[in-house]
Amino acid sequence: MIDNKFKHISDSQVVINELMLPSHSNFNGKIHGGYILSLLDQIAFACASKHSRAYCVTASVDTVDFLSPIEIGELVTMRASVNYVGRSSMVIGIRVEAENIQSGEVKHCNSSYFTMVAKDENGKSIAVPGLILENDHDIRRFVKSIKRNKMKSNRKREFHETDFSSKEYLHILEDHNVKLL
Repeated sequence: MIDNKFKHISDSQVVINELMLPSHSNFNGKIHGGYILSLLDQIAFACASKHSRAYCVTASVDTVDFLSPIEIGELVTMRASVNYVGRSSMVIGIRVEAENIQSGEVKHCNSSYFTMVAKDENGKSIAVPGLILENDHDIRRFVKSIKRNKMKSNRKREFHETDFSSKEYLHILEDHNVKLL
């Protein structure tokens, strides 16, 4: 019997490989970060849609850490997994590696977390299946997503504070490269 209320993480994982071409490069001869972001959004969509069996939209890009540049001619592999599920949202964790296909050297280039939301045909958010956590690694990724969500909520709240007075925060500027007029 298939349980549609919960899914294994492996049921929704997606892997893509793409050879990096000169047309993907920036003026410095490295692969353009915007191109990588586009691929990240595509794989996050595929992973979230596979998990929810619904159309999904990108709600936020929580973290994108560019760790190492990607060179023209390298084979990029992106691995996406559902790290966390809420009622209608999912956090998709993506690991990007680039392989020099001549030497076989593989480097970790990027780690990213996209929050995706499942939608129905009318654009309304819909419930997604829960996750079956099978080991400590799965639990750690789920808990880290909860912590990132809390930090994101705190950032949103602080950003929208209306009682901001610059005089209260002047001490924060002391260690930064600014000049007050």
